[in-house]
Amino acid sequence: MRPCSRLLAAPATQPFRPGRRAQAVNLLPPIPLYRRLLRIHRKKLSPEERLFGDTYLKAEFRRHRDIENPLHIVGFLTEWQNYGQQLEGEGWKEGKIDMDLVDKMSDQQIGQMYELMEAIRKQGRDSVDEEEEGRILDAIEEATTGNKKPS
Repeated sequence: MRPCSRLLAAPATQPFRPGRRAQAVNLLPPIPLYRRLLRIHRKKLSPEERLFGDTYLKAEFRRHRDIENPLHIVGFLTEWQNYGQQLEGEGWKEGKIDMDLVDKMSDQQIGQMYELMEAIRKQGRDSVDEEEEGRILDAIEEATTGNKKPS
């Protein structure tokens, strides 16, 4: 069967339509992104938070050092870049966990969130007032269990 010129002239993919697909983000390479995140931690986080954040950041970048799947690499770098942008703004302090993100989490990740919630409860830091801590813990608990607490 001979292809006609009309089929050859047609695009192989659907044309771009605004709103159908997220805009491409310029991703930083891993090492500059890693350094940028450490600088943001130094500027924006308290010493306790910085210690926790730096340790976690280093461990995650080490764990993902040998990944070869391009989709995993792009996803990893995108999420860390989004994290850095959130920290640079001040909205992260009052932010809520996106329920769509929680729905995509594995049981192990939800368990880690629960362990983090328990660690925050046990720590009882002086730097966070009790009302703010309660709101944070309620948001984490709501995200991990899927139940809303009555106000």
